[in-house]
Amino acid sequence: MHDNPLTLVGTEAKVGDSAPEFEVIDNNLNPVKRSALKGKACCISSLPSLDTPVCDMQTRCFNQEVSCFSPDTEILTISMDLPFAQKQWCGVAGVDNVTTLSDHREASFGKAYGVLINKLRQLARAVFIVDRDGFLQYQQLVHGVAEEPDYAAVIEALK
Repeated sequence: MHDNPLTLVGTEAKVGDSAPEFEVIDNNLNPVKRSALKGKACCISSLPSLDTPVCDMQTRCFNQEVSCFSPDTEILTISMDLPFAQKQWCGVAGVDNVTTLSDHREASFGKAYGVLINKLRQLARAVFIVDRDGFLQYQQLVHGVAEEPDYAAVIEALK
């Protein structure tokens, strides 16, 4: 952040391994586990906060690019934002192809995938692809908090 390194907490998820389990909350305060998504391919977009310009662009981009993905692909955006704020943001932004999930309670996702920013208690910007069998097939950790992911690489990996 601003050319200063940040420490990430958790275990780094590795491509080829079984995707780590996590539990987050949906916009209606219901728990959602990664294992409940087995049988579907998942594109997991991790970001610091929807209420920032780059995170806003990242989520809108995945919402628009959903037509490039197979119909059984879930697109998840996970942040530390409260579920109420996520729901409100989606309504205002017109985002309806992406499922927003909150990791604010336990930082379960952040720790399981190694993207929890220690000092800020926010998630690093990253994208993960989990296949239908629950294995991690792709990982992209964006090194600068203000940088966008390589969308073309994500879309290619999902094909």
